[in-house]
Amino acid sequence: MTSWLNRFRNPAANAARLGPLEWRVLESLWSRAASASVRDLQPDFREIAYTTLMTTLDRLYRKGVLERTKQGRAFIYSPRLSRQEFESGRAVDALRVALEGNSAELGPLLSYFVQAVSDRDRELLTELEALVRARRAEIDQKES
Repeated sequence: MTSWLNRFRNPAANAARLGPLEWRVLESLWSRAASASVRDLQPDFREIAYTTLMTTLDRLYRKGVLERTKQGRAFIYSPRLSRQEFESGRAVDALRVALEGNSAELGPLLSYFVQAVSDRDRELLTELEALVRARRAEIDQKES
C-alpha cells in the first residue's frame, strides 16, 4: 500500500487525480468478487463506448490504481488496493497535508478529530490516547 500511495507527491491531489468515469470504473471493480475485462464491465457502462471504457481502464492502470494481466487477447483488471485501503490512504494523505500547514490552525482540526472519535467510540479514544503516550515516550527516548 505504501509504495502505491507514495506515487502521489501532492497528497491533496490524490482524489483529484481521478475523473468521474475513473471513479465509476473503480467502484465497479471494487463491487465485483473477481478481476474483470473491458467486456465484463461493459454492461455496467452501456452509455459509453467500449473504446472509452478500455481507455479509462488503461489510464487507471498507468496511474497505478489498477493491476492488469493478459489473458488471451484481453487484459484483466483488478484494483491494487481494496476500497478500505484506498480510503485510508486518502485520509492519511489529507491529515498529512493538514499537519504540514500552520500549527496555529491545527488546534480546531485536532479538537474536531478528538470529538469525532469520542462521539463514535470511547474505546477508540482510549486507543488514540495510548498511541499518543507511546509516541511521546519514543520521542523522549530519542532526545535522551
